[in-house]
Amino acid sequence: MTGPASTGPAAWADTLLQSFAQAGYDRAEPAILQPAEPFLDLSGEDIRKSLYLTTDASGEELCLRPDLTIPVARDYLASARAGHPAGFSYLGPVFRYRSGRPGEFLQAGIESFGRKDQPAADAEMLALAIEATAAAGLPEVEIRTGDVALFTALIDALDLYPVWRRRLIKDFNRKVTLEQDLERLAVASAATRNEYEGVLAALAGSDRKAALALVTDLMSIAGATAVGGRTVAEIADRFLEQSTLKGGALPRDALNTIKRFLAIAGDPIDSVKQLRALAADAKLDIASAIDALEARVDLMAKRGIDLGQVRFATAFGRGLDYDTGFDFEWHRKEGGDEPLVAGGRYDGLLSRLGAAAPIPAVGFSIWVEGLAQGSSHRTTQRGRAS
Repeated sequence: MTGPASTGPAAWADTLLQSFAQAGYDRAEPAILQPAEPFLDLSGEDIRKSLYLTTDASGEELCLRPDLTIPVARDYLASARAGHPAGFSYLGPVFRYRSGRPGEFLQAGIESFGRKDQPAADAEMLALAIEATAAAGLPEVEIRTGDVALFTALIDALDLYPVWRRRLIKDFNRKVTLEQDLERLAVASAATRNEYEGVLAALAGSDRKAALALVTDLMSIAGATAVGGRTVAEIADRFLEQSTLKGGALPRDALNTIKRFLAIAGDPIDSVKQLRALAADAKLDIASAIDALEARVDLMAKRGIDLGQVRFATAFGRGLDYDTGFDFEWHRKEGGDEPLVAGGRYDGLLSRLGAAAPIPAVGFSIWVEGLAQGSSHRTTQRGRAS
């Protein structure tokens, strides 16, 4: 292995592994060669250009593992411990094409599955990540946190059309499109007619299941299974979205509430107070999501985490479709947009990997090359393995 991750990490890799083991997390060593499908399915086809891909004799597409979270989760689901509380640590190479940087680099981290005490598990992940990376001798860092579950609870409480709910949550995960889409949804669609007017009229007031059935029937009659690379489900979602937009704009009071929500940021304790004030003013039933945030913040303080070092923002999310709650990253204060550590709650992942019932999951990953550079060259900026 070449590059900064080949020398710097060696001095404290053992310390990382020891700290994980002392915390009760077993060492996981998943196979380097993995099925490509889970990564493409969960991260989208955009990740294909950064994967090192091959095909076996049976035609199955394989890849060198681009991260360790999914491989560790797959091994857990294939084990006798699946569905039961279990924690794993790891330190090993991952592989992604990165222009101008080595394609092989080290990733360390922890994954915790099956714990029911979610606020405590969340606080423990943040505390363990702080403790584990202290050995790198980093300068001051800024810890950024958020909670996807809060945004989902807000959208549910606003009782919007299902198509709006799906779209706004998708936008939140994509980060860059949410603000633009909020304004677009607040403006009623022009009353123009097009060749699909009859389909849109037929879908008025329909739910996703009914829309999918109608579009499936229409495409079956036409003898088509896809159009322009879009699946039947994607086409149905698009028609349903257009039908809903023709029915009127996103209510202005809902838009204002969402904007007020997304503006809350700063000290975690003060953010809880602002969220409760918003819920009371807008008569929103989001108390349970706020309670979970407050419980997590209290447990973080009890674990000795300096809350003054932690910044909370309702608009913060890591952009992963399977993230379901607490999210966090931290960065050097002297600059750099890319994180040294990233993690959070991803209860949606194991179900998408084939779990028969939902399994709580939370964890974090450390980009070892960044920490190694931070400890040996504190004033230089490093790249992120992503």
